[in-house]
Amino acid sequence: MDRGAFLRWLDEQQLPRSETYACPYLPDRDARQFGFRSDRFDAELYHDLMDRGFRRSGAVFYAMDCPGCRACVPLRVPVATFRPSRSQRRTLRKNADVRVEVGPPCFREESHALYLRYLRHQHPGTPADESVESFRAALYDRVVDSLEARYFVDDRLIGVSLLDVCSRSLSAVYHFFEPDERHRRIGVLSALHEIEHARQRQIPYYYLGYWIEGAPTMQYKAEYGPHELLRDGVWIRDAAAGGADGIAPSRGDETDATGD
Repeated sequence: MDRGAFLRWLDEQQLPRSETYACPYLPDRDARQFGFRSDRFDAELYHDLMDRGFRRSGAVFYAMDCPGCRACVPLRVPVATFRPSRSQRRTLRKNADVRVEVGPPCFREESHALYLRYLRHQHPGTPADESVESFRAALYDRVVDSLEARYFVDDRLIGVSLLDVCSRSLSAVYHFFEPDERHRRIGVLSALHEIEHARQRQIPYYYLGYWIEGAPTMQYKAEYGPHELLRDGVWIRDAAAGGADGIAPSRGDETDATGD
């Protein structure tokens, strides 16, 4: 099936819906997803899916279909017009000693150990599968073309980002960091480096996943501006998105740092 035929098929389908579950971001709301599974998927075609509101988690491609709620809004940053805020520039200066390595995703024991420390700090008491098998399947199975950005101080790993990549977009999949280094705001640093990486590769957009107005752990995404929001299938510049000297709310790495 070619690209056009697949998208027509997708638009015509009633894909399987999940059971409703308690929304993890907004109180007193229910969430529901629909989607499909694919162990290998064309990255350019996945970009077309993101422009229809889809995201990827491992081999599952999903979009939101929450009863009576449309708060999950995809957000992307046009790389050519992005300007870091004063706070973001301070983060860059603070982390001048951080070294970044970008390459194909590769499972490493030190990355899994860092992930476990991150989970126990970021989501204490939340049930999670901490096994190597689950970690590899969620982040390191090659489902679409992807990159891994690793952040070091000297030779010590302090942050990891997984990113999906095609000619039109660099998309944040997941980021985790060393809790003892949270004062560095490694999540902010990683987004700034990844936007710059997209600029150097002449990739026009950096996708940050869903933004949810009123959800504290999602507010950091609106700090990267100017940005665009996907509303009713059309990307629209957010009138509230700031530029280089806009006053943005502070984001420490105590917030969740994923691209969901």
